[in-house]
Amino acid sequence: MTGRLNSAQPYALGLYRIVVGLLFLCHGAASLFGVLGGAAGTDGGTLEPGTWPGWYASVIQLVCGALVLLGLGTRAAAFLAAGSMAYAYFKVHQPVALWPMENGGEAAAMFSWAFLLLVFTGSGAFGLDRLFAKRSAGGRNPAAEPVAV
Repeated sequence: MTGRLNSAQPYALGLYRIVVGLLFLCHGAASLFGVLGGAAGTDGGTLEPGTWPGWYASVIQLVCGALVLLGLGTRAAAFLAAGSMAYAYFKVHQPVALWPMENGGEAAAMFSWAFLLLVFTGSGAFGLDRLFAKRSAGGRNPAAEPVAV
């Protein structure tokens, strides 16, 4: 059983990455373009361009969500996304109350940890990162090559 689950791990991680990226992208699209109900607290509207920190957070959500969804530059995009959500939690939500259930910061905390996991695991299957890595290897096996010290 463990062997089967381990062999499916890259695919499960790839699907996880796609779902997390899509959900994050949707938050950015809602705030920037007014789709999917619009920005929170605007009755279906958008955020004023350049307003700190909401508009910038929305741009990060849109761009990093799309990159993570595609599996392109996953680790870097996930690192930026995790940091932005940690900032959102500690600067916006945590001063209201200690626990995420009390301060409305559940999504920020979950996204931060979800993206932090992707920083350490990479894109998994179905990502463009893997496609470009195979092309850049050019048929070579980089793992078998000696490492220069």
